[in-house]
Amino acid sequence: MIYPPAVSSAHFAILSALLFALAMAGLFLNRKNLIVMLMCVELMLLAVNLMFVGFSAQWQNLTGQIMAMFVLTVAAAEAAIGLAILVVYFRNRHTIAVDDLNSLQG
Repeated sequence: MIYPPAVSSAHFAILSALLFALAMAGLFLNRKNLIVMLMCVELMLLAVNLMFVGFSAQWQNLTGQIMAMFVLTVAAAEAAIGLAILVVYFRNRHTIAVDDLNSLQG
């Protein structure tokens, strides 16, 4: 039986770097839609999680997987709070354009 080649830590690092670069490009190129900006931040956190889990599996250590679970918890809280703020902002302003955020006053 022929087995596929093993996935090394370099594969995880390359894929994680590509996902992180894609998220950075999406964050800097898109300055119009706040939802897309939040999704890019989530993609960055997932790229970091992929790196944690990849190296954790490579080194046979659970520390990276535990750290990834903490990052997922923080990402879920960030998404919930960010979307809640976005809904309140949309109800008041009837837009989610990032250009209009500079008119906020506390």
